[in-house]
Amino acid sequence: MPRKVLIAEDDSNIAELLNLYLKKEGYETMVASDGGKAIELFRSFHPDLVLLDIMLPVMDGWAVCGKIRETEKTPIIMITAKGETSDKVTGLEMGADDYIVKPFEMKELLARIHAVLRRMGEEEPRTKKLSFQNLVINLDSYELEVAGHRMDAPPKELELLYHLAASPNRVFTRNQLLDEVWGFDYFGDSRTVDVHIKRLREKLEGVSEQWSLKTVWGVGYKFELRSAQ
Repeated sequence: MPRKVLIAEDDSNIAELLNLYLKKEGYETMVASDGGKAIELFRSFHPDLVLLDIMLPVMDGWAVCGKIRETEKTPIIMITAKGETSDKVTGLEMGADDYIVKPFEMKELLARIHAVLRRMGEEEPRTKKLSFQNLVINLDSYELEVAGHRMDAPPKELELLYHLAASPNRVFTRNQLLDEVWGFDYFGDSRTVDVHIKRLREKLEGVSEQWSLKTVWGVGYKFELRSAQ
């Protein structure tokens, strides 16, 4: 069954290009030329992903994003001519999953769509909770429990730990973790991963002999599981 993409774009040339290109790639598409129509189509079309221009008539992209996020977690990629960091931050804080600036290459847009759908894919478990000896990682409630005690952990620390622990003993490179945890559009560097791992180790060191966060020198990191829970 083809994935469905809602294109919310008031520039008819761009909208037509996106529509033709995505259909060629096998997506089922619908196009909205203003924010009100985008909300209407979102409710009837039930897309798997929304390409959302910020500068829309009737209701701008910020408002459309906010309206969708009131009830749904459908992936949203913001499309705009604005490239300032503040606009990127605003979009991501409002619940957008990625951000692309006009003009863009279709190959780049496709890569972003694939990356977002992969992160939000059907292969992810419905309940995002992992339990090990003296450790519970709950991404549904964003709670970390260590040795029976709730621990404060920023969202990205928790997401990083969950990502590693969901694939025990698999080694991830820093770039893989940046892509898969922080997202395709993250403009940081690999030291970000090192800092988050260091903070996690401060919380988890010596808690269990069955598992640990391990550095694989010259490669990256893994959640090492030594024995059955």
